[in-house]
Amino acid sequence: MKESKLESPRQINVFLAIIPFIVMIFSMYVAVVKFEIDPHVPLILGTATAAIVALICGYKWDSLEEFMYKGIKLALPAVVIIILVGLVIGSWIGGGIVATMIYYGLILLNPKYFLVTIMLICALVALAIGSSWSTMATIGVAGMGIGMSMGIEPAMIAGAVISGAYFGDKMSPLSDTTNLAAGLTHVPLFDHIKHMFYTTIPGLIISLIVFLIIGLKVIGNETLNDEEVNSMLNAMQDNFVISPWLFLVPVIVIVLIVLKMSAAPALFIGAMLGVLAQVFVQGGSLSTSIDVLTNGYALESGNESVDTLFNRGGLLDMMYTVSMTIVAMTFAGIMEYSGMLQSIMNQILKIAKGTFGLISATLASAFFTNATCSEQYISIVVPSRMYLKSYIDNKLHPKNLSRSLEDGGTLTSVFIPWNTCGVFIYGTLGVYAWDYGPYAILNFSVPIIALILAATGIGVKYITDSEKEEFLEDIYGSEQAKPASNEL
Repeated sequence: MKESKLESPRQINVFLAIIPFIVMIFSMYVAVVKFEIDPHVPLILGTATAAIVALICGYKWDSLEEFMYKGIKLALPAVVIIILVGLVIGSWIGGGIVATMIYYGLILLNPKYFLVTIMLICALVALAIGSSWSTMATIGVAGMGIGMSMGIEPAMIAGAVISGAYFGDKMSPLSDTTNLAAGLTHVPLFDHIKHMFYTTIPGLIISLIVFLIIGLKVIGNETLNDEEVNSMLNAMQDNFVISPWLFLVPVIVIVLIVLKMSAAPALFIGAMLGVLAQVFVQGGSLSTSIDVLTNGYALESGNESVDTLFNRGGLLDMMYTVSMTIVAMTFAGIMEYSGMLQSIMNQILKIAKGTFGLISATLASAFFTNATCSEQYISIVVPSRMYLKSYIDNKLHPKNLSRSLEDGGTLTSVFIPWNTCGVFIYGTLGVYAWDYGPYAILNFSVPIIALILAATGIGVKYITDSEKEEFLEDIYGSEQAKPASNEL
């Protein structure tokens, strides 16, 4: 296809700009809530509406195609990871790795304290490797199996896994979003991380307390059926070789990521180790192990609970997730590159006044970008470009902005079912955003804490007039190079 020259994004009337979003949300409500069907078609309707609005405003169809392709391109790294996670899940089930984790988890972990324990484990792992996705794809998958085997509601387990994984990701110096937020706002990395303590540590404490209460009051009232648990343990022993040596596989993957290997090759190595485990530990054939990578693992143990846990994984099992990601990013591409998102954000900037106004506008803008552009990286990039000079002009240190970008962007991405993070979580943990949302306690408590701090001034760092001039000079150079506060 011959590439067309793209028009420069122009200002589109804000009332026209919000029409695609309204259509998408309304159709999403009808399809998902009323009819309980998949969200793909509502996203396509939103994309079609955005395209019509852009055509009305003078864009050519060739340019709209390019906008969609650019949007999809942004999600390609996520698509690669999603596919690799499918391979990891299939091969780790076939290799008995997941079964080993669940087996020892059932023996060693107390259901009353399971949610607190799994959250802390995920937080520590994500802090060490800097990736919430890799943590959820490894520790999270095992945690879901263990918790469900204990009879704990999947949404609760997913909420604890997500809360822990995103805490560690947000506070890790190895995290890509953490480095992105610090870099875009010209804040030293560890200054950015220290400043996030004000909102994130209280969020962690609140989450742990809530999960402890749930464990003691809700799960604690339910007695574990020893006969059912023993039946599951026996079924796993009958169908898998259970060995503590199999813990080496996830440990190797985590160590590789700690040593700064990229997530994609580390997960691929993890998948190949799972294949080796299926062949040499479980005694499966090479052809069967390779087939599991594509079609997932199939088990008929006679125990319905065990079969539910292990009949999944493989590349094809992730195609629902991949397709939703691609469709969502076509909508995001048109909204971003046609200038519709910019038009909406400019209106928000006009009413953002003072410390509370700017911080609350940043949080709202990051969440809105997550919803419209379906990608958490964009929710950090766009508001950072939008608000940086406004923060400095109002004598607010840029690290207030970097913190707000993560509070409103990184953490809230999980609540949007069509965002790449919400899609990934469904594909990995098997729980929809509207189910785990109430239990992703850290993710919604931190933005609330951020608003309270903005209103009270606690934990807000200000700069002097001289520091303001230094920031402007360092970031924008001469007076002529400084952008207006409402420019992207």
